[in-house]
Amino acid sequence: MISIIYPYRNRDLKRVERSFESLKNQSVQNFQIYFVDYGSEPEIKECVRELCGAYSKIKYIHHATRFQPWNKAKALNSVVKKLETEICFVADIDMIFHPEFLKTAISLQEPEKSVYFKVSFSESDDRLDGINPEDFDQFRHSDHHATGLTMFSVKALKSINGFDEFYHLWGAEDTDVHVRLRNAGFKVEFYEKEILMLHQWHESYRISEKIGLTAEFQIKKIVQLNHQHLKYAEEYGITRVNSDGWGKVMTAKQESELLNCSIKMNLNDEKRTIENLIYGVLSSQSDGIFKVKISESENKEEFKNRLKKLAGKKIPEFYTMKEINDLLLMHIISFYRDRPYIFQISEDIKSITIAINFRSRV
Repeated sequence: MISIIYPYRNRDLKRVERSFESLKNQSVQNFQIYFVDYGSEPEIKECVRELCGAYSKIKYIHHATRFQPWNKAKALNSVVKKLETEICFVADIDMIFHPEFLKTAISLQEPEKSVYFKVSFSESDDRLDGINPEDFDQFRHSDHHATGLTMFSVKALKSINGFDEFYHLWGAEDTDVHVRLRNAGFKVEFYEKEILMLHQWHESYRISEKIGLTAEFQIKKIVQLNHQHLKYAEEYGITRVNSDGWGKVMTAKQESELLNCSIKMNLNDEKRTIENLIYGVLSSQSDGIFKVKISESENKEEFKNRLKKLAGKKIPEFYTMKEINDLLLMHIISFYRDRPYIFQISEDIKSITIAINFRSRV
C-alpha cells in the first residue's frame, strides 16, 4: 500500500479533477489518497470537498489555516506523522499521471530509499483533456534539480521529523528534505528512465508577487530567505528539524477563539510603535490571547509638515503597510509558528490584525 498526499489551497478545480482521473486509471490500485486542504476560502473548500467525495480512495482533510500563510511542509507533516504505510508519495494537483506510474514507483521501492521523478511541462495553449500518456515525453521536461515529486520511505521521513516547517509560501522545502535525508545516511535517487507525469500549465506564483500590500499572503524576498535556509542545511549537515510537536496544525476551535476575542491594542504605523510591538510587547506576552490591530495613519504628510514648522519637534517616521506586513509575518513565522495565530489583512488594505494564543501550542 502506498499513501499519496496532495497539499492544496485555493487552486483550480479542473486541474485537480484531471489529476484525480489519472490516478483513477492506474494499472494498480493499491493506494490511499490524503487530500490536505490547508485553509482554502470557504466557497472553494466546499467545492473541493465535494469533488474529493466523488472518489472512493480519497480522504479529505481540512485545516483551519485560512488566516495563516501557506506552509506546504506543515500540511504534509500533518499526514506523514500519522502514516502507518511504508511508503508515501508527495503529489501535486498539477500532475497528470501515466497509467503505469504507481506500478513503476512501487517496483522501485527499497527499504529506507526515496525516489523522485522526471516530469514534463505542458504549455499554456496545450489541450490536456484526454491526452495520450505516451505523448508525455514530447514536452519540455525537468532534470534532477526539480525535487517536488518524490516517493518517500515513511520511516526515513519520520526519523528526521518530516519536512522543515520553517519554510513558508514558496520555495526549497522539497530540496531541503532530500538534503537532510542524505545527511542522515538515507538514499535519494532520481528516476529518469521514462517520463510518467505531465505538469499542467499555470502562471508562475513568483511572477504574481506584488510590490505593495495585497489581500493575499506575501513576504518580500521570502524565496531568497528560504533558499538561504536550504544552504544552511547543506553546509552544516542538518538532519532533524522542527519541535516535538511537528505535524500539528491549529484546530477550528483555536481559530474561532482567535477570531472572536476582543482587540487589546490599536496601533498606528509609526516606526517606533511597530518596533516596540515586535521587539517589546510580543516578547513580553506569556499567557492568554493577545490581539492587536495596526491601521494606516491618515494625512501623514500633512502631519509631518506641521511638525516641521515647530522648532525642536522630531519628525516621526512611518512604515508602509507592506513593510509592516513583512516585518510582522517574518517575526511570527520565525518565533510563534507553533502557537495558534491568525493574521488578517483588511479588504481595503489599510489595516492588519494579528492574534496569538500564548497559552497553548498547536
